[in-house]
Amino acid sequence: MSSSSLNPDVATTAPETPVHAPLNASASIHLSRILVPVDFSECGRKALQYAMPLARQYGGSLILQYVVQEPYPVTEFGGMALAQMEADLSANATTELEKFADAEVRPQISAKTVVVVGSPELEIVDLAKSEKVDLIVMSTHGRTGLQHMFLGSVVENVVRHAPCPVLVVREKEHEFVEPVVGGV
Repeated sequence: MSSSSLNPDVATTAPETPVHAPLNASASIHLSRILVPVDFSECGRKALQYAMPLARQYGGSLILQYVVQEPYPVTEFGGMALAQMEADLSANATTELEKFADAEVRPQISAKTVVVVGSPELEIVDLAKSEKVDLIVMSTHGRTGLQHMFLGSVVENVVRHAPCPVLVVREKEHEFVEPVVGGV
């Protein structure tokens, strides 16, 4: 028994619930800039499959970003200069990302491509901030166990630090994007 039920002089009151403004069911969604980090995997393509209809529906544009991970200085590279290797990787990634954008996105939706060298989670968040992105749509490979422990989760870190909402698309999930029959 509680002390209040034993002592009639102790008043019992329900804890106060915080007062919130009512939700606005008529609020509108504004998605003018959608960031889609690209890694050229099938799982990554699935994120684009979700981002494109959102951009089309809300009259927005896409920013496709590829992050060239900084190479770790290891002896395998011998005398090759790391700066030259980064430049070569960036140039190749830029070419591939432009081809990808032309084949998959343009001219249906306006798309900008960005290739940077760095840590994926940091570069994604930095670009989202600098471009004032409204939404990030990215995929997760669903790594678990040791792979997750050693490789970490880029998605997890982006969700924690992003300046905007993040839509995470899993490789195997319930699909809500339906193909348009007979049209674009």
